Amino acid sequence: MFEFHADKRRYFDIQKMNAEKYVIPFIEETFAITPGMRVLEIGCGEAGVLLPFLERQAVAVGVELDAPRLIMANEMLKDYVDRGKVRFIAKDIYDTDPEKELGGSFDLIILKDVIEHIHDQPRLIAEMKRFLNPGGCIFFGFPPWQMPFGGHQQMNSNRWMSKLPYYHLLPRPVYKWLLHQFKGPVDDLMEIRDTGISIERFEKIVEQTGYRVSNKTHYLVNPIYEYKFGWKVRKQATIIKALPHFRNYFTTCAYYLITPYLK
Repeated sequence: MFEFHADKRRYFDIQKMNAEKYVIPFIEETFAITPGMRVLEIGCGEAGVLLPFLERQAVAVGVELDAPRLIMANEMLKDYVDRGKVRFIAKDIYDTDPEKELGGSFDLIILKDVIEHIHDQPRLIAEMKRFLNPGGCIFFGFPPWQMPFGGHQQMNSNRWMSKLPYYHLLPRPVYKWLLHQFKGPVDDLMEIRDTGISIERFEKIVEQTGYRVSNKTHYLVNPIYEYKFGWKVRKQATIIKALPHFRNYFTTCAYYLITPYLK
């Protein structure tokens, strides 16, 4: 396992820096982040992504199913929690009432490295409309399933298997056998195999659930790799980005901003 997944403080800092340098500028290409706006992050973890929005004077709510991760979120953002600028809820987003539990709807919803873990992706994206204010947007950042490490190999404690690209694309029985042989977290990695999403599937769901894409960027080198590995960030080449299906194998991250069509 890569050390930053065990070092929660470092992981928090990486998420904060990535949001400051890449996520917020991407959003602001088409959607202004203004003081007082309401921001919801689904799958917020330790809430490193939310901190730069709070520093821009947004008011935020983080929803996270894994309750222990919110202990650190409350510690790291204690000043904002004490001032009522952010609060955290440990709950399944499907069971959450925006009016009763979240204080109303939001101007911006963030799902970073989350959609690829959701089983019923069309349902989630469709239901986000009930959390949005008119004119609101949703940000998605995700790795296409077919990319070199789309199987979340870093979760494997075996040194070599955590760094081996593309083997998650093996036929399902072979892949599962391999995970057992190298004592990986079989259930977790098989679940990711079942929920992994491609660029084409994501765009199809967006269209079918009544949204339009207001901005998108595909990366050859994921922005967060700058902080994890010291690599130079690179956007995907135009010719590769234009090739459906093939682009998934060489795109390590996709950023999207979507908004519902007006009725």
